[in-house]
Amino acid sequence: MRIEQPGRVTDRITLLGRSESCIYLVDGRGESAILGGGLSYIIPDVLNQVRTLGIDPQQIKTWVIHHTHFDHMGAIIYFKKKWPWIKVMASAKAREKLTEPRIITAIREMNQALLAREGQADKAGEYGLTGLQAIEVDEVGSDGEVRSCGDLSLEFIEVPGHSPCSLAVYLPEQKALFASDAGGIPFGERILAAGNSNFDLYDQSLRKMARYDIEVYLSEHYGAFLGEDGRNFLKRSMEVSRKTREVIIEVLSRTKDFEKATEEITDRLMEGGGGFVMPREVNAAIVGQMTRFIAQREFPGQVA
Repeated sequence: MRIEQPGRVTDRITLLGRSESCIYLVDGRGESAILGGGLSYIIPDVLNQVRTLGIDPQQIKTWVIHHTHFDHMGAIIYFKKKWPWIKVMASAKAREKLTEPRIITAIREMNQALLAREGQADKAGEYGLTGLQAIEVDEVGSDGEVRSCGDLSLEFIEVPGHSPCSLAVYLPEQKALFASDAGGIPFGERILAAGNSNFDLYDQSLRKMARYDIEVYLSEHYGAFLGEDGRNFLKRSMEVSRKTREVIIEVLSRTKDFEKATEEITDRLMEGGGGFVMPREVNAAIVGQMTRFIAQREFPGQVA
């Protein structure tokens, strides 16, 4: 079973935002947390959902950022100012990255571009993007650390590979894993491998997360997977990663050209994926990072 539209996922987890940019409210009965940073353009959707679903913002004490890529860092900027009592949590590496001008510029510019695409260009200032210099992380979540959220528990899992700063969260009472892109990206009916930063560490992180007892798997793109689909998501993702690595090696060995290989692999991996939120050039950049990593590892000095 897959849930893509905003609303209940379980009795304690609610999907907010949009299908392509999901964030999740965890209800600890008296205290809540939000997981996932979202894109800026989902802010009106989330505000409306909070009203219509009767969510009390005063009970939201924690907001977890899974990693610092721009498509997971837009909404949190606005809501941190709107609800200043919220403590923003992320990994230690994410805290460092969110002071780097290069990272902040990417977050600001890409969110502004997508606001313009959605007809919300005039909202950039209201949403805190204009003049953005840094994003403050109040508290760090460390690997294996467990924190309470009311009567629920949040276990933090460092899962580098998609990004060096990736942080997953496991909710044992619900057997629910919030992995963001560290577990692969739902792509139509398929999964897109997402070992952008380090493909080897990405595979290690997939195996690490797969050791957990999972009934509910929650992605920040295209929804949540329950039951058999939740149990099997990481198994599927590991198989996709293996096949993606094989494809990259095959194309590189044939072309011996990084640019040509990246173009071909992007076309092959994205065929039939549906209306993925990112422009093709962003997806090509993801593929390019994986291709470059494999080229340096498998074909040192052989690929132009």
